[in-house]
Amino acid sequence: MTRVDEIDTAKGIVRLSDGESMPYDYLVMGTGGHAFLPGIPGQDMEGVFTLKNLTDAIKIKTYINEKQCRKAIIVGAGFIALEMSEAMRRRNIETTIVYRGELPARKWDREFSRVILDELNNNQVTFVPHTKPVAIEKGTNSLLRLVTDNGEMDADIILMALGVRPNTRLAEEIGLQIGETGAIHVDSSQRTSREEIWSVGDCCEVYHRVSGKWVYMPLGDVANRQGRVAGQNISGRTVVFPGVVGAQSFKMFNLEVATTGLDEKAATQSGFEPVANIIWGNPIAASLAKSLPEPRKLGIKLIGDRSTGKLLGAQAVGTENVVSRINVLSVALWSELTLDDIGYIDLAYSPYFSGAWDPVQTAAQILRRKL
Repeated sequence: MTRVDEIDTAKGIVRLSDGESMPYDYLVMGTGGHAFLPGIPGQDMEGVFTLKNLTDAIKIKTYINEKQCRKAIIVGAGFIALEMSEAMRRRNIETTIVYRGELPARKWDREFSRVILDELNNNQVTFVPHTKPVAIEKGTNSLLRLVTDNGEMDADIILMALGVRPNTRLAEEIGLQIGETGAIHVDSSQRTSREEIWSVGDCCEVYHRVSGKWVYMPLGDVANRQGRVAGQNISGRTVVFPGVVGAQSFKMFNLEVATTGLDEKAATQSGFEPVANIIWGNPIAASLAKSLPEPRKLGIKLIGDRSTGKLLGAQAVGTENVVSRINVLSVALWSELTLDDIGYIDLAYSPYFSGAWDPVQTAAQILRRKL
């Protein structure tokens, strides 16, 4: 694989690792991000992995097959950690999640995080809270041993799922402006602080439409949209990247989890006066749900601004039709709708998909009464 070793902005040349050079008139920096590692002894041992791309996934699968892994430890409790716990259990691998906090998925309300924890327990995933990794060593009964501040654990494979950081070395070397998030700062056209250089993807910041701040949000769909905007601007068109509202989702076992906008902490930091409420209901009509053998559940949390009545954020967790509700609420955030607007918004109705009053409408009406 050929990599870029140096960028000579004075000459407009990119120098490659194979000794070749390439001239440019315009340059797009899409250097991506890297999985964060805690800097503990043994984190580079065989059998210790991070997961950022398809190559990483293939390496993990190959190692599991070759070593016939029976025990896995996942350090972290975010999207990748939770999704990978399911992948490990589907291989009948005994799986333990080690996390420094109290509950998984810290972006979500504690009530929802407890539902996620229950789903882990129901699928024989052990969750160990308030625990930090200290070192990784060669194991005795297993291939590896994770040493923590709360004791030691054996494993055949260890996955470090501790988040992503932007790759900014090249950008810093040529003096590009780095934002407060630690990622490359861009304008609405994806142009950097140098007129001839653009940046897209996991290495750069993105504008959050709700908070009005530049944030770091390394998501694949965001990178795709940024890339299209940069390409069109370079080709001569004038296109603006309109920002994000922070819509995200993942699935683990039988649970769908999604969020959009701000949580209460971020809303307060952005100058709002947040008020929140959680409702629990059925993702389908209650009359139909009673006839089904398996119970359905859906929880929706809305965060609104007391002074304006506008929606600031939403979270949801449930067995089905979770992402569709969050997508509706993402459009509401994008359009700056109030809770009154959302409470009477026109949505498609069928007993197979919701009651006559959709949980989105119900949640908005209940929260509106709290303002």
